[in-house]
Amino acid sequence: MELAVLDKNGQETGKKVSLPESVFGITPNDHVLYLSVKQYLANKRQGTHKSKQRAEIAGSTKKIKKQKGTGTARAGSIKSPIFRGGGRIFGPTPRDYSFKLNKKEKALARKSALSYKATENSIKILDGLSFEQPSTKEYSSVLKGLGLNDAKTLVVVGSYNPNAYLSSRNLPKSQVVSVESLHAYDILHADQLIVTEDAVEKFASF
Repeated sequence: MELAVLDKNGQETGKKVSLPESVFGITPNDHVLYLSVKQYLANKRQGTHKSKQRAEIAGSTKKIKKQKGTGTARAGSIKSPIFRGGGRIFGPTPRDYSFKLNKKEKALARKSALSYKATENSIKILDGLSFEQPSTKEYSSVLKGLGLNDAKTLVVVGSYNPNAYLSSRNLPKSQVVSVESLHAYDILHADQLIVTEDAVEKFASF
């Protein structure tokens, strides 16, 4: 797949790059994509939910009424779950939601997500993204030049770029990541993928 390289104003530079078919042209595996997204969301869960069980409620253990002759059900403790303020039956307890996914499965999920974006023509190649200092205004002007200021965008750079990262941090619809930290969830969540020219070379090692 061959795409034109654009500058920060959205104009073609006259150069073209070829995206590797082994990454952007495979048949997507939907099940592995599902597992990758599920793992990503599961790992973000804190799992600190907790409700008090019957044994953890502070209250008297005295039998609240006599066993027989009341005309109602038997009751032995005010901490019973059937009473207001009692313990909760089968309530949530702290747990770890994370689970393991093999490296090959993660790699296949990334390739599948990238292939979907290529099929949808949702990839733009940028000649570079560098700022002398963090500037949200400059970063926004780049998105505006590409006509993507209102879209959810994922900018993929060749290596960690602190100024670009800090420039994008205040924009809720845009994110900057390096090739090494790219995840299938981030790719699928974005409407448009912006890949810098130096990042294209690193996709060959995926």
